Amino acid sequence: MSADRRPDPATAVFVAHRNLLFTVAYELLGSAADAEDVLQETWLRWAGVDLDAVRDQRAYLVRITTRQALTRLRTLGRRKETYVGPWLPEPLLTAPDVAEDVALADSVSMAMLLVLETLAPTERAVFVLREVFDLGYDEIAEAVDKSPAAVRQIAHRARAHVAARRPRDVVSPAETRAALKAFQRAVETGDLQGLLDILAPDVVALSDGGGVKQAVPRPVVGADKVARLLAAGVGRVGGEASLEPVQVNGCPALIMRLNGEIDGVVALRIDDGLVTGLYYVRNPEKLSRVERETALSR
Repeated sequence: MSADRRPDPATAVFVAHRNLLFTVAYELLGSAADAEDVLQETWLRWAGVDLDAVRDQRAYLVRITTRQALTRLRTLGRRKETYVGPWLPEPLLTAPDVAEDVALADSVSMAMLLVLETLAPTERAVFVLREVFDLGYDEIAEAVDKSPAAVRQIAHRARAHVAARRPRDVVSPAETRAALKAFQRAVETGDLQGLLDILAPDVVALSDGGGVKQAVPRPVVGADKVARLLAAGVGRVGGEASLEPVQVNGCPALIMRLNGEIDGVVALRIDDGLVTGLYYVRNPEKLSRVERETALSR
């Protein structure tokens, strides 16, 4: 920092792009903790760069971040192989401005992050950098060490893969809030029919306890099974338990509290006004980011 206490140019540029870089790393990893580690590694490399030799500072920083995230993504993949039960992304409490950016909210939603999990690491990076952050093929090629022609092919393949698995239509915020409200009311009262009315016939429920908290070890499929699970387990909320509507990953969600302490986060995927995906994160290591807002940008 200079004598007048202003940050040096390298620090100022990094800080200006920090939220963007965190968002890139998080979308590639699905883990805020790992994304923060990637940002630390990015800063260490950026601090040694000759700024006068950098033509596009944003692209250069994104390139460093992507390379570090890809290295960590492969390590994370090995870690997931020994994970106890279903692995879900780390939920983030987000500000209203994230939800207002429809493309950003869609890209960081729990449903989309799970779709991105089905891509190979390089495919995931190419898709995110192109479709979410609108980087050119030449810039992406430098980030993933591929030729621009190869990147175009990867982008085409990844786009088709995601299109076949992503939510069928963009759901309006009002429709999502209405579905969440109906779901919350049914869960709080243990209303089995109310749950059946809001759950899609082929709904899939996943819960992540990380081997620390009790969770269903395998996906639960079908409205009847999911409704009965909710009515028997999470339902009849009251007394020492409560559900709090919040914005998680740019979408309406619920925080479950027991005795005032956060017990888990319930995120939903909504299609045609019905819940098609239910994601319940209880792993304590993944809940620190729902107590304060995380700034995301693109």
